[in-house]
Amino acid sequence: MLFPIPYRLVSKLFYTVLVFSLLSCSKDENEDVENPSGEVTTNEGAPVFLVIDEESIDNGNPPNNFSAEAVNDQLAKPGLRQPLKYFQDNVGKTITLYTGDVGDEGWHALRTIPESWKSAGPTSNGARNFLQAGSGLGSGNDDPEVLLDEIRDVTPLRATGLKMLEGKTVIAVVYDSEISTNYSPLQVNLMGANLGIVAFDVLTVSRRTDGSSNSLPRVSIRIRNATTVSGGQLNLFQNAPQPSSSSEPNDITPPASVGAPVLVPAD
Repeated sequence: MLFPIPYRLVSKLFYTVLVFSLLSCSKDENEDVENPSGEVTTNEGAPVFLVIDEESIDNGNPPNNFSAEAVNDQLAKPGLRQPLKYFQDNVGKTITLYTGDVGDEGWHALRTIPESWKSAGPTSNGARNFLQAGSGLGSGNDDPEVLLDEIRDVTPLRATGLKMLEGKTVIAVVYDSEISTNYSPLQVNLMGANLGIVAFDVLTVSRRTDGSSNSLPRVSIRIRNATTVSGGQLNLFQNAPQPSSSSEPNDITPPASVGAPVLVPAD
């Protein structure tokens, strides 16, 4: 003999099944997501961690001709991590940055983090320790820059790598001088005075037509609050294209289409 199921019980069962189905279909925005190119990007919403030198941001540089005060030039020293004044005062503004020349690039991607940075403190995360100028990474009594020489896998970005960053948010430590790069193996010297940090969204990357035959692209950016952006997870640009030498490839024209960047949480 069949007994009728009370209406209230049917409603409760339906509601439970509906909620379970919605939860099963949802996906955390920070989980791995597959993109149309077939690659997998991780934690895609987090900012990409770069270092930028005087070829892109400095007082007197075109096209912005920043004053010395606007870029913290009067404060420059190893380990300086306060936001650049111009960027701090102009959150939301869209500006253009030049990115240097082939062999003298202004933007550099960290693809891996040295083990020595992870034990430097004040945290267990090496990228975070560099961003906070931990001991040997810009601060400390004995040798404040002992962990910043001959850093592997810091990759100078040319047109293709820059194009891959369109639509991404960047957090960067800015240097007051040139970042020196050696090839075979690829490694850089990250010692020297810093101007501070900047954050921005990369809007468009286009060929520079008012420079030399080696000029890298111009990049349109929207300025973000560096203090806010730097507080969360950081991403490494793991598949940043690696130049074979200081002159090859002469990659100055952004391709019409590029592969997606592989972004992995910095450790």
